[in-house]
Amino acid sequence: MRWNGQTLEAEAPDALPGLARMSNLIRSVRTPEFDGIVFHEIAAKSALNKVGANSVVPFTWTINPYRGCSHACVYCFARPSHEYLELDAGRDFDSQLIVKANIVDVLRRELSRASWTREHVALGTNTDPYQRAEGRYRLMPGIIAALADSGTPFSILTKGSLLRRDLPLLADAATRVPVDLAMSIAIFDDDLQQTIEPGTPTTAARLATVSAAAEAGFDVTVFMMPILPFLTDSEAHLDSALGRIKAAGATAVTYSALHLRPGVKEWYARWLNTYRPDLTPRYRALYGDGAYAPKHYRRTLAARIKPLIRAHGLDRAPLDENTGGVASSTSSCVAASASSPASASSCGSGPSEARDRDGEWRRVRAVGAAEPVVRGADADGTMGRAGGAGAAGSRANLVELELARAGISAPATLF
Repeated sequence: MRWNGQTLEAEAPDALPGLARMSNLIRSVRTPEFDGIVFHEIAAKSALNKVGANSVVPFTWTINPYRGCSHACVYCFARPSHEYLELDAGRDFDSQLIVKANIVDVLRRELSRASWTREHVALGTNTDPYQRAEGRYRLMPGIIAALADSGTPFSILTKGSLLRRDLPLLADAATRVPVDLAMSIAIFDDDLQQTIEPGTPTTAARLATVSAAAEAGFDVTVFMMPILPFLTDSEAHLDSALGRIKAAGATAVTYSALHLRPGVKEWYARWLNTYRPDLTPRYRALYGDGAYAPKHYRRTLAARIKPLIRAHGLDRAPLDENTGGVASSTSSCVAASASSPASASSCGSGPSEARDRDGEWRRVRAVGAAEPVVRGADADGTMGRAGGAGAAGSRANLVELELARAGISAPATLF
């Protein structure tokens, strides 16, 4: 999709120097339908991103059709990834969006290689594939078709209600390969949601999307991430949220406490000081010395939310150890077996123990990995790397798994 006649001078010497130096920049576009947002269309050189062998993320391959995200979630862990283009992690991340305009053609070419072994591919691990721009660029239908046609299993994590548009395509794909869907819904207070996630669909719209996906035959996991200290972590709030999730037809819930890395912490602190300055001292006590909520908070949160998850029947679904989502249905795996032994191997042999006792993900083995990277987790929901020099003290909770994929590792201090 293109907007003719609305091209910007991308080579302007005083604007976006990192982008201006990109040899694969096609053009930069504004449109009245997306006020304040600039789309930088690029010719992607690759579509499949391989996670490093030593990474702790619970998947091996990812696809990100967009960089930056108009959801504008204040707490988004991926914000610092925008800095590689000399864009800032705040306003630029929300408004200067990279669009891989040719990603479908590139993906089909990569999937057709004899070396492709049809390992699981995760979408939505960095920025949302169903953010508003997808309504105009329509990259996801081609991506879904390419993956299904090649016999490649995949998962999608999104906040976007636009997922409903592609449910027929996803249902068809699920007859050929395992397809796992997850919806991210962190905020169940409408006023709070509109200030901290101003570009996202409403909570009600996302719950309706969960219902539509469930009606289409999918087991849907809801990611309650992040849970915000003193804002969304009360027992009453969690109980109400889980009740709404269950009523929408979700199969399981996974959660994590707020995590604040450099480039995220600053943006979140600005929001907090604007909307809830009364909480600034309490956040300083929790996050003043680092990116993680302290151990005592994580333990308290686990003790509060896990019984509620069980009470609402949202803890009983088998989870895929390679995605953290609900494992694909048996019928999908049978279909995959018929078309591709490699795809069938990714289905596993049955329900896996993908969660530790505090509700955090437990990575056993990435598809195609020679050895497990992470084994289990401690009592605080942090994950321990397995073996190797320096293994002692090396930990990562679920958000850090995602941050590792984005190359973010520095500590943070701000409050």
